Amino acid sequence: MAEELSSTARCTPAVRACRRNGSMADVAAAAGVGKGTLFRAFGDRAGLLRALYESRLEPVGQAIETGPPPLGPATPPRERVPALLDAVLCFKLDNRRLALALEEDGSGSPYRAEHYERWHGLLRAVLEQIPGLTDSGFTAHALLAATRADLVEHLVREEHLARESMRQQLAHFVNRVLASGPPPQGPTDEK
Repeated sequence: MAEELSSTARCTPAVRACRRNGSMADVAAAAGVGKGTLFRAFGDRAGLLRALYESRLEPVGQAIETGPPPLGPATPPRERVPALLDAVLCFKLDNRRLALALEEDGSGSPYRAEHYERWHGLLRAVLEQIPGLTDSGFTAHALLAATRADLVEHLVREEHLARESMRQQLAHFVNRVLASGPPPQGPTDEK
């Protein structure tokens, strides 16, 4: 039943209602189902957003887990990191309002979201395979920050940055970070 509703919820009017911060009643009406049915299947608006996000992200996840290069696991880390971030960026460009709604939806921080934890964990694990890179956890956070939905939305709407330009700039940024090597010793707390 939830799978059928997830498919139903993908219909354009339901997605538009959800993206416009519509109520679950608005989404249910747009999808042609009862509000109770929607609540039983997804719990709340955030659950519906997560289900929609996950269903759209599934092909990317499959490419990452079992696919060929550049996303698949056999790809050398220095090639896979930019490809993973490009995939995140392209997904958010293709699903801007959904990604923005999900990152903003009530959790207080996009860093606590399950999808963020998965991306961070994957990126950190790949970064750990790069010799000389010392802080893969922080580097993963910093690189993922360049793909935040609010930043993507700002770059598209306010700065009118074209998709290919954004992808190229991200690729250059990622390659500079990966090429920089370990940072020099920072300041110490001397008293």
